[in-house]
Amino acid sequence: MQIVSLTTDFGIADYFVADLKASILSQYAAVQFVDVSHQIASHDIMQAAYYIQNVKKSFPVGTIHIVAVYNYYSEHSKFVAIEKDGQYFLGPNNGVFSLVFDDLDPSTVREIDFGDEMSLTQIFSNAVALISNGIPLEDIGPVISGFQSKLPISPVIRQSQIRATILHIDHFNNAVINITKEQFERIRAGRRFEIYYKQTNPIRRISKHYAEVAVGEVLALFDSTGYLVIAINMDRASDQLNLIKNETIQINFI
Repeated sequence: MQIVSLTTDFGIADYFVADLKASILSQYAAVQFVDVSHQIASHDIMQAAYYIQNVKKSFPVGTIHIVAVYNYYSEHSKFVAIEKDGQYFLGPNNGVFSLVFDDLDPSTVREIDFGDEMSLTQIFSNAVALISNGIPLEDIGPVISGFQSKLPISPVIRQSQIRATILHIDHFNNAVINITKEQFERIRAGRRFEIYYKQTNPIRRISKHYAEVAVGEVLALFDSTGYLVIAINMDRASDQLNLIKNETIQINFI
């Protein structure tokens, strides 16, 4: 059974996801779909990359990941196929995969080249069928010219301060910050700290789990992905604290 993961900005109200799945099944029926998300914000390749970064490690070798976000980014949009760490990644050449992988060699990225008459669903379904049948990527298309690369939003790190950014607001309204535990501890170097999510009332400790503070209290912790999170125990931090995506979070080391 071929595992195919789907990450799209198609939404769930329309028929687009069903059309994509049906097209894939019509070309290769032995597929098990895993829906990562179909509610990526429209055209938001950074959100899509964040999702793929954090789920790909849980999939077995041979999985095909379709990332169908911001598919029509130019008049002559191209689509690519990538093999990395034993898994396959299909999607538009719009920079999303440069955000997923920080060590991707452009010379290994293949253009999916089936001619100019195929629809989006046909492009993906044909590529899935070929890969599932053991066809090597070099037979799907040539090395792409003009591989699109985007720079991630990185924290500004100084000796006594980190200015980070809210990367994502999750389903529970927790604010995910683009600073990892490794980065935090390296800059901290054992010092005390203050995390400012607004001008007053900084967070001065890192919790191990939500219940370490009383219900309704603000906390910071590192989640399973390794990123810093600002949350409220049993409440919605983004709503209650007016935290929004791309807002700056300041961490001072004392």
